[in-house]
Amino acid sequence: MKKPELLIPASSLEVLKTAVMFGADAVYIGGDAFGLRAKARNFSHDEMKEGIEFAHAHDVRVHVTVNILAHNYDLDGVEKYLHELKDLRPDALIIADPGIFMKAGRICPEIDIHVSTQANNTNYETYNFWHDLGAKRVVAARELSMTEVKEIKEKIPEDLEMECFIHGAMCISYSGRCLLSNYFTGRDANHGACTHPCRWKYAVVEEKRPGEYLPVYENERGTYIFNSKDLCMIEHIPELVDAGVDSCKIEGRMKTALYVATVARTYRKAIDDFFESEEKYRQNMHWYLEQISKCTYRQFTTGFYFGKPSEEAQIYDNNTYVNEYIYLGIVYDIDERGLARIEQRNKFCVGDEIEIMKPDGTDVKCVVKAMLNEEGEEVDSCPHSKETIFLDLSEKPSQYDILRVASKN
Repeated sequence: MKKPELLIPASSLEVLKTAVMFGADAVYIGGDAFGLRAKARNFSHDEMKEGIEFAHAHDVRVHVTVNILAHNYDLDGVEKYLHELKDLRPDALIIADPGIFMKAGRICPEIDIHVSTQANNTNYETYNFWHDLGAKRVVAARELSMTEVKEIKEKIPEDLEMECFIHGAMCISYSGRCLLSNYFTGRDANHGACTHPCRWKYAVVEEKRPGEYLPVYENERGTYIFNSKDLCMIEHIPELVDAGVDSCKIEGRMKTALYVATVARTYRKAIDDFFESEEKYRQNMHWYLEQISKCTYRQFTTGFYFGKPSEEAQIYDNNTYVNEYIYLGIVYDIDERGLARIEQRNKFCVGDEIEIMKPDGTDVKCVVKAMLNEEGEEVDSCPHSKETIFLDLSEKPSQYDILRVASKN
């Protein structure tokens, strides 16, 4: 029984380090161009270099997205980018476009190629096709059932790995091939510029009643408007392992460090517990479910793994996020005064009770005793986000711990 890789997204160097410290076996990131999250902060050349070095120093692999569906005008830039990646030496490139696939094979054959979910890989012959061209791994379409996943794994070569999404947002069309963003805003989802209109709220207007907006309600059959619940497979690690999944992938390359830390350490513990004993995994299920609900999410679903939505439960629902905790910052280091240096992400004040989130799964409540700005002056609060501040806390954090506070919403 092979333990699957836990693959975590990272939108920035800060989040990459968080993913590494909170349990990732591998991280996937994007550069400034040619990936499908153009609106994410993404990595500059120097940040990518530092991130790869940091991950490799902790025995964590790095996969880089080059997964746009390219037009002619993209190809020269892609070729230059692949030469840059050749020098940076990530562990794998995630590619959807056959043209880019062939270029990568010629320019940097020493880097593994993983075929993106954007290529809509739904049957074992497709996997064999990519294997024959030199792919090391194929990312499954989100639209596969567990039975299909297992059958594909049984009918592909042993040296071809299979990666499956197990947590996060789901698209309303085959793994990202959606027209809504282009239609409403002119931003092409297949070029990384998706504006996520499937997450917007909608109403219905009847032709002869212009200006009268009728809200869309859910009835006993559900509601069939665009946005999906979030995928969550924390209760189904045994089935994923039995199916032979090589890599368990978390969606969220635009998420905060708090989200990444929460999901990474929860799935890390769940996978490790299961491989220690299934009894331990079952006993700790309440903790996994409690923890996974502490990051921003919609309602959860198992997606297509256990039947089509029409056969199970409709996966499209309201657009409401659940947000139980607010991200305050990551502890960059502890200075000679014993103060924690952070880049503040949301407002909090001296005297507030906050929580230190640690990679080992523990959460420590503490009080903010003092807050100093970069000039060493004490302040009661720091209203502007992304300012560097120094905190004296009633409990001492460690480098890379996450600070958060319970949401009042």
